[in-house]
Amino acid sequence: MPSTKPEGVTPSQTVGPYFAYGLTSNGKYDWNDAFSNNLVTPDTSGERIRVEGRVFDGDGAPMADCMLEIWQADAQGRFSDPQDNRALPNSSFKGFGRIGTDANGGYAFDTIKPGQVADPDGKLQAPHLVLAVFARGMLLHLYSRIYFDGEASNAADPVLALVPADRRATLIATRQPGSGRAVYRLDIHMQGDNETVFFDV
Repeated sequence: MPSTKPEGVTPSQTVGPYFAYGLTSNGKYDWNDAFSNNLVTPDTSGERIRVEGRVFDGDGAPMADCMLEIWQADAQGRFSDPQDNRALPNSSFKGFGRIGTDANGGYAFDTIKPGQVADPDGKLQAPHLVLAVFARGMLLHLYSRIYFDGEASNAADPVLALVPADRRATLIATRQPGSGRAVYRLDIHMQGDNETVFFDV
């Protein structure tokens, strides 16, 4: 019997939105969380910080169905990776976190401020988090970075130097006033006048 389905091209799939259980978040399910937005472990040393913000689409509307991932070095500039064969003083610190945005497009990561790491040419990079954004309507996820304001090493960072001066602010989280743990804020704009700089990697 001939098919009654209309002919045509199968539509492409995008990298979002996500099922909630894919995030294994905060003890809501019957298994241990594989990933969390809290990267701090009992043996972690370094300055504890929070990085927070919101994600906006090209029309300026909050995106409630994004997933963000960060990777980072520890406070000594060491990665929890087999390719980084230096001794890890923070043996439990994995330097990887994941979170879904909330109804207002909000996200937050509790972590430590990373140390400086060298690029492939041996130049020291400023402290930063590597950021991946997964969202509806995108065939591939996007890569960016989160730097920290007030860091003298930002001026010499070889990657930040590749970004036009008038766009660098889209990568630099601003420290929020207040006492206690340092809180940095960076909003992510997928498109528009304030579009975040994304890298072709």
